[in-house]
Amino acid sequence: MIAFMVAGTASGVGKTTVALTLMAMLREQGLRVQPFKCGPDFLDTGHHTAICGQPSRNLDTWILDDEANRAIFAKGIGNADVAIVEGMMGLYDGVADGGEDGSAAQIAKLLALPVVLVIDAGKSARSIAAVVKGFEGFDPDLRFAGIVLNNVDSDRHYHLLETAIRSVTSTPLLGRLPKEAALAIPERHLGLHTTEETTSVENRLTAFAQTGRKHLDIAPLLELSWVDTTAKSKPSPVSHLQQTRVRVGIARDKAFSFYYEDNIDMLQANGAEMVNFSPLLDTALPQHLDAIYLGGGYPELHADELSRNSAMINAIRNFAESGKPIYAECGGMIYLGRALTILDGRSHAMAGVLPMEFEMTPRLVHFGYVQVEFLEECLLGDKGTQARGHSFHCSRVQASSSMETAYRLKYTLSGREEVEGYRLNNVLASYVHLHFRGNPTLAASLVQSAIEARGSAVEVQA
Repeated sequence: MIAFMVAGTASGVGKTTVALTLMAMLREQGLRVQPFKCGPDFLDTGHHTAICGQPSRNLDTWILDDEANRAIFAKGIGNADVAIVEGMMGLYDGVADGGEDGSAAQIAKLLALPVVLVIDAGKSARSIAAVVKGFEGFDPDLRFAGIVLNNVDSDRHYHLLETAIRSVTSTPLLGRLPKEAALAIPERHLGLHTTEETTSVENRLTAFAQTGRKHLDIAPLLELSWVDTTAKSKPSPVSHLQQTRVRVGIARDKAFSFYYEDNIDMLQANGAEMVNFSPLLDTALPQHLDAIYLGGGYPELHADELSRNSAMINAIRNFAESGKPIYAECGGMIYLGRALTILDGRSHAMAGVLPMEFEMTPRLVHFGYVQVEFLEECLLGDKGTQARGHSFHCSRVQASSSMETAYRLKYTLSGREEVEGYRLNNVLASYVHLHFRGNPTLAASLVQSAIEARGSAVEVQA
């Protein structure tokens, strides 16, 4: 099979645009393309999934150990002809302390992936040769499969850059991408717009493929033959139980779409049937649910619609009052609060399950990886359980009544420690997005919590 990583010299150089273009071109060849993303990203993975028609999966050497990353990759490529892994930040940028831990380079070496290097060359000339030579020579254990120059509009500029690059490397120069309005994905405070907000999948697939055909040569990539030399044997992918043990409602719409695909896999592997519902559009929860999973997203952009859907709010409240479990992360936690104040000062009533009020902030709050220790038994595990995740939000708790907290958090970038993981009856909510593959007991515990609550749940009148 064909497998490679698309990585950049820095953040913002166009990795996602190049990755999506290559995915579209290879799909146009009739190949089954499996996408992956390095690091804790939900927005890029959404766009990958739309273009490839296959769920994109996250790889992460800080949150996950080597075996877990290999298992995720092995599961993903099972029926694929091509695997494309999009890197994070710059190729060699790690979590902290100047090391490679958590970097795209570390994942490329772990999985024996050659690298397609993306360079924003819009303002470059001959000095680009030094950039290429430096990146190729920095780590001799990495292999490079190609170079793509982004934001190069003219043939004359491209030929100047081509001459300089070919003087220092034999790595194939795959071509250039110009500034193309049809390929642009708008950005906002947490990154790219979600795939649900952009043009139709068919239009984007056509636009990426057409631009790629005009400006890129993928022939060198079609000649790649990936062989996993990293381990003598791979861990087996998680197998699913044959029998459904619980039904878990999962919020999926324009307001809630931030989920690790492997979290869903882990829940299914423990016997959960995942049932989609929309807090925006639905007026009732799916029938016979045993638990609810409210992921992150952009509730602030749809606060008025969420607030006006009183039927769904009542259904969520009744579900919480019945004693059945609700697990909520970031935007899902905000939805469970009493109110959300957005940046223009307007306040919108939310579900009112938790005695908390939230407000949006103009800047990121507590950005980065988080080490989590459970201070008390909760929906996801026993006291002392260790887990890892990430925090990425532009909001904060504005007011709250006293509630129990189940987590002790330590942020890797700031070193700050605090208690979090808010608990109320059978509701657990946090700003932290946890990766269940990092500690498989998390998904098992959530399913078991739903089973145990089923016998003691009380009927609540709507």
